Amino acid sequence: MARHLRNLLDLSANELQRVIDLGKEVKANPSAYRKKLDGKSIAVVFAKQSTRTRVSFEVGCYQLGAQPLILTADGNVGMQMGRGETIADTARVLSRYVDAIVIRTTAQSIVDELAEYGSVPVINALTDEFHPCQALADVMTMQERFGREERRKLVYVGAGNNVAHSLLLAGPRANLDVVCACPPDLQPDPVVMTRVRQDAKAAGTLVSVEHDLMAAVKGAHAVYTDTWVSMGQDEKANALRAKLDGYSITGKVMEQAREDAIFLHCLPAHRGEEVLDEVMDSRWSAVFDQAENRLHAQKALLLLLLEAEPW
Repeated sequence: MARHLRNLLDLSANELQRVIDLGKEVKANPSAYRKKLDGKSIAVVFAKQSTRTRVSFEVGCYQLGAQPLILTADGNVGMQMGRGETIADTARVLSRYVDAIVIRTTAQSIVDELAEYGSVPVINALTDEFHPCQALADVMTMQERFGREERRKLVYVGAGNNVAHSLLLAGPRANLDVVCACPPDLQPDPVVMTRVRQDAKAAGTLVSVEHDLMAAVKGAHAVYTDTWVSMGQDEKANALRAKLDGYSITGKVMEQAREDAIFLHCLPAHRGEEVLDEVMDSRWSAVFDQAENRLHAQKALLLLLLEAEPW
């Protein structure tokens, strides 16, 4: 039976660490993995615009010897899924042609249905609810800076969105205490929080939601933010900006964190809104290391899910 990455609940703590460790190996010695997926074909499906996800998966497939097939779900020029073919039928058909399906889409239910009816690994490259590949790169970046033995504190600042959900799920699996600093009416999904609190209790890590930004970032190893207005939220843009006013990451905010703290952003960044240039271009910034690590973490994930490397 195929294994999937629908969200980070599909990975145990040991499995998440295996992805990170393999990602580090791939990054350090890429030539050793150049033929590992030779002859494989990977469908990479986009229902949302992308820069980092498309380039990192397309390049990653190529660097592993696989053929990436970039597909869109646009009803005018893309797959029949965009014109009414069911998700189940799409999953069955693609499974006859390709060795894995990577999809960046809207509803989590689309990813879940592809995984249910397909017979090849399905990877969630972003939905409105979760962004697990990003969280893998984030954990990898933190471990490169701080190691993996001691617990670290990660503070996510902004609306409780798909990135926040995945970071919260990553916390108990990666020995991280995770704080979500957000306005009271933009908190993470309560169902996600219930599961995260259960996982954190079992793992011995901490998770919390805070509304005071300066208090939240005290002692943080990493301060993380995301764009305030995501794709598809244009009608809510002004309201979101008003609610998030006061949650920008400035130099003063970073000074509340540890001396060796890093700043993370999943990109694209809207400079002057959720973060200032004085942070993006500073000694704190690890955002471009973080962006690069999408490539390496995703290559590791492909290798493991396609059984080219052992778990």
